[in-house]
Amino acid sequence: MSDDSHTLTQVESKDFIREKIERDLESGKYNGRVVTRFPPEPNGYLHIGHSKSICLNFGLAKQYGGRCHLRFDDTNPTTEDPEFVESIQADIRWLGFDWGEHLYFASDYFEQLYGFAEDLIRAGKAYVCGLNEAEVREYRGTISEPGRPSPNRDASVEENLDLFRRMRAGEFKDGQYTLRAKIDMAHPNMKLRDPPIYRIRHAHHYRTGDKWCIYPLYDFTHGLSDAIEGVTHSICTLEFENNRPLYDWFVQSVDALPEGAGHNPEQTEFARLNITYMVMSKRKFLRLVNEKHVAGWDDPRMPTVAGLRRRGYTPEAIRAFAERVGVAKNNSLVDIELLEHTLREDLNQRSPRVMCVLRPLKLILSNFEQVVGEREELEAPYYPPDVGRPGSRKLPLTRELWIEADDFAEEPPPKWHRLAPGASVRLRYGYVITCDFPVVDESGKLVEVVARLHTQEEAAKMKVKGTIHWVSAEDAIDCEVRLYDRLFSVPEPDALEEGVDFITTLNPKSLEVLKGCKLEPAAAKEGLSRVQFERQGFFFADPDATPDALVFNRTVSLKDSWAKQTQPKQAAPERRRAQPKAVQVAQPRKPIELDQAAQMLVMVHGITPHEANVVSGDDRLGKLLAAVDGLDGDVKAVTRWLVNDVASFLKNHEGEPPFGAAELIELVELQAAGTLSSRLAKDVFAELCKTDESPRAIVERLGGGQIDDEAQLTEVIRKVLAGNPDHVKRYREGNHNLIGAFVGQVMRATGGKANPKLVNEILRRELNAN
Repeated sequence: MSDDSHTLTQVESKDFIREKIERDLESGKYNGRVVTRFPPEPNGYLHIGHSKSICLNFGLAKQYGGRCHLRFDDTNPTTEDPEFVESIQADIRWLGFDWGEHLYFASDYFEQLYGFAEDLIRAGKAYVCGLNEAEVREYRGTISEPGRPSPNRDASVEENLDLFRRMRAGEFKDGQYTLRAKIDMAHPNMKLRDPPIYRIRHAHHYRTGDKWCIYPLYDFTHGLSDAIEGVTHSICTLEFENNRPLYDWFVQSVDALPEGAGHNPEQTEFARLNITYMVMSKRKFLRLVNEKHVAGWDDPRMPTVAGLRRRGYTPEAIRAFAERVGVAKNNSLVDIELLEHTLREDLNQRSPRVMCVLRPLKLILSNFEQVVGEREELEAPYYPPDVGRPGSRKLPLTRELWIEADDFAEEPPPKWHRLAPGASVRLRYGYVITCDFPVVDESGKLVEVVARLHTQEEAAKMKVKGTIHWVSAEDAIDCEVRLYDRLFSVPEPDALEEGVDFITTLNPKSLEVLKGCKLEPAAAKEGLSRVQFERQGFFFADPDATPDALVFNRTVSLKDSWAKQTQPKQAAPERRRAQPKAVQVAQPRKPIELDQAAQMLVMVHGITPHEANVVSGDDRLGKLLAAVDGLDGDVKAVTRWLVNDVASFLKNHEGEPPFGAAELIELVELQAAGTLSSRLAKDVFAELCKTDESPRAIVERLGGGQIDDEAQLTEVIRKVLAGNPDHVKRYREGNHNLIGAFVGQVMRATGGKANPKLVNEILRRELNAN
C-alpha cells in the first residue's frame, strides 16, 4: 500500500472535522493556516488508540497543506521518563509520519506559563488555596448542589502573589497549597468550579532537573501551549469534551499570549478508538508490565505500537485500519476482526509463502529411491497467482520428511481429508502419497508414519482431496515459533462488573511457545523476516532472533471471519451517512442472520448484530434509538440499556415507555461521569420507570450519587478488613483474587454507592501497607 493511495482515501472521506476545517479555510478564520498537534504524555508507550489520533492529526496537516506539531505534555515529573520520549518518536516515525522541526515540550514553556499564572493573579482571576485534597472535594459540591468558596478565594492580589512566589521558592511541602483559577463555584460544569492551575511537587524533572518544585496542571498547560505554538485546530478525544470550556477560558483570560494563528485555537473532540479484547489504559498497561503478566511494553500481545510492530503488524495496515474506522462523534466498540481483516489484506500482498512444520512428525517414504532417486528439488512460487508477484524458491524433497502431527490420525473422524492408514493425500507442490502404517515405540507412542509415493501416472487416476505441507528432514532448519493470541478472554475487559479485576480475564492461552519447529531452508537462507507459513498463518521474525536461533512470532492466523460475518444475505441498504461509524460485529461461531432493518442498524449505528435484532424487533426500541442519535447521545452506551433493561421493562408493559431518549442519555452521562455506579444506575432506572422525574432529580431525591470521598471510604474499608483478618492474611500471602470479595463487602456496606475504582485503589493500598 503506497502513501499515495493512503492520501487519496483521506481526501475522499469527509467527516465533521474536515468539514469544520474547510469552513474555517473558506472564512479565512486562521488566515488560511492549518496547524494541528499530537500531544502525548511521556509516561508510557503509545498504543493503537493513539495511532488513530496520529493518523488524523498528521493526515489533516498533510491534506490541507499545513503542519502537525509533536509536543510532549511533560508536566508530571513523577511518571515521565526519557525512555517514553524516545519510544513515542520512534513509533510515530514507524507509522510513517514526521514533525520536521516542530518538536516541542511543555516544559520549554514553564517560565512563560508561570508568568501567565502571575498575570491571572494580578487580574483577580486566580488565587492561592490552602485547602487539602479532601477539603477541595468537599467544597466543590455535587451535580445538584453548588460548591462553596475557598476561605482563601477573596485574598488580596498582593497576598496571592507572595504565596505563589514562595510556592515556587520551595517554602511549602507537597499539597500544602495550590494555585486555583477563580471562575464560578456554582457552575453546572464542575470542571469550572475553580480548578487547580499549579500544584507543589518536590520531584526531579527529566528535562528541567530540580529547577521547579511547582508544576502546571494539564488543563492550564494544554490550551496555552497550543496558543503559544499557533495551533489552529486542537483535536482530542471525547473524554475532554467537558474540559473544552476550561480550555477556552484560559486561552481567553491570558492577555499576554502571542498573536499565533491570528485567532484563538479551538478544541474539537472525536470518538476514541476502542477495540474488542483490548484495553486502552496506560494504568492497566503498567499493571500488566509491572506484575509481569506480559514480557514488557513491546510484548507482542500488547496493543502498544511497539508490541504490534514486534508481532509483525505493518504501518500500512494500521493506517488503513484507522481510515476504515473513520472519525465519529460517538464512542463505539470496533470488533478486533476488522483490525485483523485489514492486517491480512496487507500481509497477503507482501508476505512470501514458505512451509514450516510446527509440531513435527516423521514421515518415511518407503519407495522414494525407486520413484524419485536420491533427491529432488521442486520449484515452488513465493506468491500465489492472485497476488501476482514474481519469485520462487527451491524446495528439496527427500526420503524422510517432517509433517504436522495433526495431519495424521490412526482412527480418523468422518470426512477426514488428511493422512491415515490407507488414505492418500498430496504433498504440497509435490507427489501424491498413500499411508501404509504408523510406527510406535515400546510405550505405544507414535514416532513416525510410513507411506509410499505414487508416480505421476498413478496419481492422475486417483481422486485426492487433501493436501498437506511438509519439510525435508535432511534440510530443515530448527526454529522457535511463538503462537500469540488475544490477551484477554472476554470481548470487553474494560466493562466488567463492579469488583471484578480485569486481570482475572487474561487469556491463559494467549501465548504458546513451540520449540524444534521445522522450517524449509529457503526461508532461513534468504533471511525472510515477514512470511506466511502455509496453512498456519502470517509470521514475523522476532527482533531478538539471530541467524543461529530463529524465532518467529505469529502475527495473525489465516482464518478471516470478518468478511463472512459482515457479508449480508441480500443487498445492503443505502447508508444515510457519508462516513458511517465503525461496525461492531459479535463473535458467534456462525453469522447472525439479519433482516433488512437490523442490517441498517448495524451499518449506521455501529451496534452488534445481536443488539440490532433486539432493537429492530420492537418499534418502541427503534424510536428511542433514533431519538438518541438525533440528540447526539452516546448510541453505544444507550443501546446497552435498550437491549437489556429497557427491553425487559417493555416486555411487561404496553404502550410507550414513561421516559424518552433525553432521560436515557442523561442516565448514561451520569454513569460516565462517575456520579452513578452500575448498581446505582440500575436503581435510578427502576425509579425512572415509575415516575416522570429526570435521572438527576432522582439522584438528588435518593440522597446523592456515588461516594468518592477518600476519607469516608477509607474508614469503611478499614472496618471491613478488621472484620476479616483471615482473608487479609491470605491476601498478603499471595491470594490476590480475594480483592473481589473485599470490594463486594465495601459495596454492600455503602449500599452500592462507593466508587468501585477508588475502592480498589484504597483496598490495595491498605492491604499492602503492612
